[in-house]
Amino acid sequence: MKDRAQDCLQRQFGFSQYRGQQEEAILAALAGRSSLVMMPTGMGKSLCYQLPSCLLPGTVLVVSPLIALMQDQVDKARQKGLRASFINSSLRASQRQERLGQLSQGAYQLLYVTPERFRKPEFVEALRQVTIPLLAVDEAHCISQWGHDFRPDYGRLGEFRAQMGEPPTMALTATATPQVREDIFRQLGLGAEDCLVFKEGVRRPNLYLEVESVHGLEEKLRRLVGLIHQSQGPMIVYFQLISSLEKVAFELRRLGLSALTYHGQLPQAVRRRHQELFLKGQEPLILATPAFGLGVDKPDVRSLVHMEIPGSIEAYYQEVGRAGRDGRPSRCTLFYDPDDLSISMDFIKWSHPDPGFVRALYNLLVGQIDRVRTEGADYLRGQLNFYNRRDFRLETALNQLESLGSISWPQRDFRQLEVLEDFPEQAFALVDHKNHLLLQNQKLLKLMELVKGEECFKRKIYDYFDEGTHQDCGFCGTCGGWKEAGG
Repeated sequence: MKDRAQDCLQRQFGFSQYRGQQEEAILAALAGRSSLVMMPTGMGKSLCYQLPSCLLPGTVLVVSPLIALMQDQVDKARQKGLRASFINSSLRASQRQERLGQLSQGAYQLLYVTPERFRKPEFVEALRQVTIPLLAVDEAHCISQWGHDFRPDYGRLGEFRAQMGEPPTMALTATATPQVREDIFRQLGLGAEDCLVFKEGVRRPNLYLEVESVHGLEEKLRRLVGLIHQSQGPMIVYFQLISSLEKVAFELRRLGLSALTYHGQLPQAVRRRHQELFLKGQEPLILATPAFGLGVDKPDVRSLVHMEIPGSIEAYYQEVGRAGRDGRPSRCTLFYDPDDLSISMDFIKWSHPDPGFVRALYNLLVGQIDRVRTEGADYLRGQLNFYNRRDFRLETALNQLESLGSISWPQRDFRQLEVLEDFPEQAFALVDHKNHLLLQNQKLLKLMELVKGEECFKRKIYDYFDEGTHQDCGFCGTCGGWKEAGG
């Protein structure tokens, strides 16, 4: 099997050798062993389940949190010759039915779904018709309420796994604290003593991580322009808030600087075009919300800037991991403005609307669908009694309802919005909303402690992920080293 895997690696994937512990993870899957695969962003986690799908009988099932990424993932897999597909709420009912038929006939080597798909009896029935030699759980930290991106139906994957006869399972993530790792084992029903762990570690020695204290958007903008002129290659600038992103994009254009934008309020076609322009090197600068970069493999990002504080150390480190994937030195700058703390706390609140808000929205969609299709977001915001321009609970709640299959919202066009199913009571019953918000705010405060500290920045991050070292890194804003590296 080892020789067959090596041949597949070269013939179908075009690589002469594995990276890190990819080979060990792949051979474990081929031998029917369950595993936890922890690899930094950009290390090639997807190969660990894609390659086994070429050699194992049946369909490798991949659980992934983001509908928006599935088309790209499937396109790339098909380019490698894999019989791959996805089933999610972005498809028309007739398309889903067609793919369910193909699934039950064993047409796919690789199938991507969200965890919410297991709610559909017709999907579960189709799964019973095929062999599942491997269940791959991508972004496995979503299983844990201690993770930075908890999804309730991820918490039911152990139940769904049992229904499938407990197939060998590969849980994959870039960042997970020891507490989150224990949660992953427990929630999936994996015995820690029987489950192999492949851990590459979180260390990225080529990334120069620094924090710059600033006051106000004007100073941020001035510092950003300086970094743009200093950058020696492609650059990503991250924002928590779309309103801040658009404001900075306007100011850069006014200064004669060209910048792409990427966020959830842009039409999907525009987002895709901007992503392609950046990936192909036709535009070196992109201003984006954190969703940009997920599943995007661009090796030569030389500069990365956080204009606002992310929500956790995990989120921050996952995002800086999109720089310097080619191993060359890359500069990652985090602007710290004490006033951003309240913005970040609001961001956490708006990213996790309480179940009562989601239910009120659902009732409006059911009772006033014609007005919603005509008047869109403005009507919904007025009815839900909130007018803060930065408050995006509405968009978050709509995305939740769509991922749960309760509504269809094609192309984010309110004119096409449809209510499909009843309110998903069970999904929201799984969440201790008050406690979850508390946990996320605790994570934010951990990040604040990190950025305000005076010790080696990277060493504190490694300590957080239980990969502590007594040595300073020699390459961060505290230790220095950027000029010596040619920066």
